[in-house]
Formats: sequence, structure tokens, C-alpha cells
Amino acid sequence: MIRGYSDHAANERTFLAWVRTAIAVMAFGFLVEKFDLFLELAAPSLAGRTLSPPGQTFGNIAGLALIVLGTAMVVLAAVRFLITAKQIDSPEQVAGPGARIDVALAVLLALLGCALLVYLTHALVATR
Repeated sequence: MIRGYSDHAANERTFLAWVRTAIAVMAFGFLVEKFDLFLELAAPSLAGRTLSPPGQTFGNIAGLALIVLGTAMVVLAAVRFLITAKQIDSPEQVAGPGARIDVALAVLLALLGCALLVYLTHALVATR
């Protein structure tokens, strides 16, 4: 039997949950990038006008930011997984890492989501 097996299993499940979330964030960034391309191509045929260059730039930056954020989430998850695995095996008790990084990532995702909502609403209204 592995000492602390249930703790190690919980640590691994948490790590895999972070990785799945990071993959979803990166996929959403890719989708935003491609949807921006779709708007750029479809807008002239739908309404006879094109998207403004700042709108195109924002869509590209937002998509890339989500991809970078997802990559950072994978790196942070891997570091936390390794640190927690060492702490589980350690005989001394160690305080938890806190939730500052988790809250910061959640706030950053919420801000990007709000910015994308405003951008897509503006882009869709502008094409009509």
C-alpha cells in the first residue's frame, strides 16, 4: 500500500482538473480567434461593411491572451502538483498555498469574458 495514497490520488485529480480547464481555455481562445476571422469574412456579405481594424485587433489579442492564459494554467498546475506531492510525502505538516493564484486566474478569466462579451456584441450589432 502506498503511504498517503488517497492524498496523492486527490492531488492527481486536482491536477487533471486544472489541465482539463486549461485545455478548455486554450480551445476557447482558438475559437475566439477563428470567430473573429469568420466575422471579418462574413460581415461584408451580410451587411455590406467590414469590421473596424481595432475590432479585428481586439479579437486577435483576446484569442491569443486566452491561449497564453491556458498555457500558464498548465504550468502553474504542474508546479502545484509537484510541490503538493512532496508535501504529502513530508513527515512535517505544511500550511496550504492559499487561493490567491486561483482567485487571480478566475478574475482574469472573468475580465476577458466580459471584454469578449462587449466586443462580440458590438461586432454583431455593427454587422446588422
